[in-house]
Amino acid sequence: MSTSTMYRSHVPTRPRGRSGPGRVDAGDRAHEAAADLCGAVFGSLRRRDQREKGLQYVRGLLATPGRKSIRNIAQQIGGPAAEQSLHHFIAGSTWDWQPIRTALSQYLEQSSPLTAWVAQPMAIPKGGEHSVGVGRQYDPHRGQMFRGQQAFGIWFTSADVVTPVGWRLYLPEEGPSADGPSSEGPDAAGFEGGERSGETYEECAVTGVLDAVRQVAVPPRPVLLDIQNIGTRSTMNRFADAKLPVLARISPAARLLVTDPALPGHGAGTLAARDVLQNVRALRTPVEWADPMYPGQRRTSLVAAVRVMMPDPSPARRRHLTLLGEWTDARSMPTQLWVTDLARPVPVTPAVLLRMTKQARRVSATSARSVQEVGLRDFAGRSLPGWHRHVTMASVAHAARCLSETGMPVGRDLL
Repeated sequence: MSTSTMYRSHVPTRPRGRSGPGRVDAGDRAHEAAADLCGAVFGSLRRRDQREKGLQYVRGLLATPGRKSIRNIAQQIGGPAAEQSLHHFIAGSTWDWQPIRTALSQYLEQSSPLTAWVAQPMAIPKGGEHSVGVGRQYDPHRGQMFRGQQAFGIWFTSADVVTPVGWRLYLPEEGPSADGPSSEGPDAAGFEGGERSGETYEECAVTGVLDAVRQVAVPPRPVLLDIQNIGTRSTMNRFADAKLPVLARISPAARLLVTDPALPGHGAGTLAARDVLQNVRALRTPVEWADPMYPGQRRTSLVAAVRVMMPDPSPARRRHLTLLGEWTDARSMPTQLWVTDLARPVPVTPAVLLRMTKQARRVSATSARSVQEVGLRDFAGRSLPGWHRHVTMASVAHAARCLSETGMPVGRDLL
């Protein structure tokens, strides 16, 4: 019996609603996709009862209206007894979430080959003092302060799929316990490489991406860091050491060296990234791109790319990079600035680079619509492992919804 068949045999299915003769509605398709996907990616859960609870939780995330708390999910599937059981499964168990995330990425790669990894911050507004990582935080996407948690999501993007597959929670300083009771902590469960209280915002984001991507046995694909001002020397060096191509947002004030003798600014020492781009305005070319925020609409931006180098005390680390600028108004400063090592060994045109950055806009469009639908922000508790298990189940639910909406085949045991 296949794993997927076992799931259908032992877990009650959702009653089927129909929108017409012989037609299954979107909710039913998502629940069927969840059964098949859970059957494929829950192989690391050794006990059958854990796999069944995992499927119950994923289906609960898909079916529960409003906030996806453990209590609300339990009300959908069995009441108080189910609540205690699900709470233990998420917050008090010892199963490792990383193998499930890895299996999810591998499953998606088999279904629709990866185009690029995209990393984005996710702000989680929360009050009170009793959730792990809660504090006064800065949301770089909105440019404002808020109270709550700050997480970094690693998204799998392909021609057909946009879904999160990895997460890391920012713990800027000592606060509420990150581990909860000792039996729930990462060390007690035997996990390594978890979040460290006090690591910088940049360290948290980069480590989260590298940990997620290195676990997956797929050919190296570009990593798009859609995080404000993260294209620093430290970030670019870490990705170079990991041999992962990267395209990262850079601060307009970041200091760079122009390396092309034919361009303005060569030999002038370090210049701000915005000034490097403004000096080559005459080289801008129009590039048309499809806007994921508004399906069917196409837009045109002006784009220029300049070969640069980041100053580094170590000559061995003075690598050639490409600075990419995008203008939506020819009379203004560039609105988007990126730095990348993708130009070598095969040249990549500015048009290709610009369209690649729009993968981040695809993620933004998807997350604005679907993150709340599967409860990615809804975990409440002091347990860091509990938070990770919840967002892992929510990521599986998100992928199931995505696969059902795109009509892609599911139900294969790919692992």
